[in-house]
Amino acid sequence: MAKVALISGITGQDGSFLTELLLDKGYEVYGIIRRSSSFNTNRLDHLYRDPHEKSTRLRLLYGDLNDSSSLNTILRKVQPDEIYNLGAQSHVRVSFDIPEYTGEVTGLGTVRFLEAIREIGIQPKFYQASSSELYGKAVETPQTEKTPFHPRSPYGCAKAYAYYITVNYRESYGIFACNGILFNHESERRGETFVSRKITRAATRIKLGIQDKLYLGNLDARRDWGHARDYVEAMWMIMQAGEPDDYVIATGETHAVREFLDHAFGYLDLDWKAHVEIDPRYFRAAEVDLLLGDASKARRQLGWEPKVSFAELVRLMVDHDMELAKQEAITREIQASRPGASQQL
Repeated sequence: MAKVALISGITGQDGSFLTELLLDKGYEVYGIIRRSSSFNTNRLDHLYRDPHEKSTRLRLLYGDLNDSSSLNTILRKVQPDEIYNLGAQSHVRVSFDIPEYTGEVTGLGTVRFLEAIREIGIQPKFYQASSSELYGKAVETPQTEKTPFHPRSPYGCAKAYAYYITVNYRESYGIFACNGILFNHESERRGETFVSRKITRAATRIKLGIQDKLYLGNLDARRDWGHARDYVEAMWMIMQAGEPDDYVIATGETHAVREFLDHAFGYLDLDWKAHVEIDPRYFRAAEVDLLLGDASKARRQLGWEPKVSFAELVRLMVDHDMELAKQEAITREIQASRPGASQQL
């Protein structure tokens, strides 16, 4: 009988890659999506066209991490074997603007899930998507599972609550509850407001003459960057372990935003210094300067290894965004060739 997985945040970058992985492993996958006036399932659409009928094992349900009753209803209906809580207000810079909402979804959303599990009396495995932002102003480098937390944003603080409440429910109620402390992981499916995707989208549009400038904040911030496909595999491996535990997932390499610019623009034979300008609006109220993870525990106990290098990650993202930029250029040419286009523009 196929295992059943429930994913919050299924429409995001990680949710879509995790869905692919679980479907490939024969799971039935249920995803929680919020009801809105427009669909936001573009990262999953290709699965509904899958010739191997994976779409018959993928179902989306309306729910919200702000709404305990919807989570209870979904858990009673689905009776999942595994729950992956990836849902969050996940933009660090934006969390300074909407700290209360960030706390509600990213922090309290986790306890609503765990309390629903406890109240209903089911025994699924639970994965909490924790973040390297927990370390913030890191007291040691590299960061391990034993490094003290010092979050530097409302997002990081909310993730700290979610981390500790997950540990608390594991210790208090015997729930198989795990934290994956994932360092930065990117892909061609990354949201366009995140710095990595901002860079690759802008570089390709600049190359084709669609855009001229890219505005960024702190170019000296250093991050441990991996590929999301590798990291969702780690999530699954954490859930297959014999005992619930918490793991750092990282590449063990750190690169500055400037290096990301070097690789992305250099791949297109462009000089980023001619196009990038600093905008104070993109600086955080409290900066996180250096994050570098030590995933020795995951390597040793789970056998996990990152497969995609930093340089390859950047190339994959640039190649994908170049295709988008080409399509945009074609659309602009078609629109410009229509009668009366100059008056409309």
